[in-house]
Amino acid sequence: MHLPLAANRFLTSAVVAPLLSPTLPVTVRRRLLDVTGAVLPLPRGVRRASGSLGGVPAEVVSGVGAPGPHRVLYLHGGGYLVGSPASHRALLAGLSRATGTPVHALDYRLAPEHPYPAAVDDALAAFRALRAAGHPARSIAVAGDSAGGGLAMALVLRLRAAGEELPGSVGLISPWLDLDCVSPVLTRNAATDAMLDPSWLPQAARDYRGATGATAPELCPLDADLTGLPPLHVVAGSDEVLVDDADRLVERAGTAGTTVTYHRADGMWHAFPVLAGTLREADRALDELGAHLRADCSA
Repeated sequence: MHLPLAANRFLTSAVVAPLLSPTLPVTVRRRLLDVTGAVLPLPRGVRRASGSLGGVPAEVVSGVGAPGPHRVLYLHGGGYLVGSPASHRALLAGLSRATGTPVHALDYRLAPEHPYPAAVDDALAAFRALRAAGHPARSIAVAGDSAGGGLAMALVLRLRAAGEELPGSVGLISPWLDLDCVSPVLTRNAATDAMLDPSWLPQAARDYRGATGATAPELCPLDADLTGLPPLHVVAGSDEVLVDDADRLVERAGTAGTTVTYHRADGMWHAFPVLAGTLREADRALDELGAHLRADCSA
């Protein structure tokens, strides 16, 4: 059941946004976000199964009529500090329906306990496990939101650097790509983003980079060579604080000759597709994104 846009905006700012803020201990935020995700409605017939991929905990979410044979590897957002497959189940169910395939949502290791490169290592292990299970690289789509979008880009760059086959498609929802947090949009859109307060992003970036202050190319995808990458399909909200990250990636990828599509949703906030099932705009964005991923990986 879809709620009015204003109601979704209010619930996001009043319930979800405070759980991302560091005013609460990180362990408490993680539990509360999972509970919040659990109360969002799922479509009838959605099936969930817990397991692992490459030794990393994962959850497989399958909508009705989603047999594959392609697959989606999903990397959740949460500033590399919080979030899990449980907090993102509505989005995962919507994406499974839109792609027509099961979505493998990775419960990768989080900072500050596990700083970079732990999350990238987990994503790589999961991708290789899908390959080992018989899924060709070209039939696997890698997708993620916010920090998970940055992690998806890091995984693709890691695979390319290792000379391995790349996934058939990449889907990015409100990707966090600039860990230096220098864009003026962070300040300009602070009042319009219902989800994300930019004031805590620099500390989250420091926690993810760890004591070494790592500066590997995987941490700076906006500065990377974007030639020869799989098709990139980007979703972002015009009112979010990280929209400049998406804008810059789309521009640079297009200049590099990489196939790219961009759904820049007017009046939407950070990672709005997590409200799939209750926000009409979220469902539309996932339908479009899923169609792109499905077409790429089924060709």
